[in-house]
Amino acid sequence: MTHDTPPGSAVPEVPTPAQVDVAAETFRMLSSSTRLFIVWHLLHGERDVSSLAEECGVSVQVVSQHLAKMRLAGLVSSRRDGKHIFYVVDDPHVVTMVSEIFDHIAPDGSLAPDPEPRAAAPLRVQGES
Repeated sequence: MTHDTPPGSAVPEVPTPAQVDVAAETFRMLSSSTRLFIVWHLLHGERDVSSLAEECGVSVQVVSQHLAKMRLAGLVSSRRDGKHIFYVVDDPHVVTMVSEIFDHIAPDGSLAPDPEPRAAAPLRVQGES
């Protein structure tokens, strides 16, 4: 199977085996619906474990286990404030990837229609008003 590159486009570099392995591990980490839901909540601001447990409808223990795995994988980071630990997704690539998938899926679970292409603004010739 071949893919043609549009004229004027750079040919993408073939990913290294290490890149493919890390990408697969990232997708594996996000393949859990609970972890994906946790990440979705963290895209919208930092949370502590008990807030995430309540928002996701699972136990604090379950959220803690998922957060530990995601922290080790580099998908979430944490900061301590007194006795509380707050978690956040601060990797812009993870933010984009997860945001895009939820933009792509309609609330009923079907694929959302692609947005209408924007019409290009008419070019103005210098001196026109």
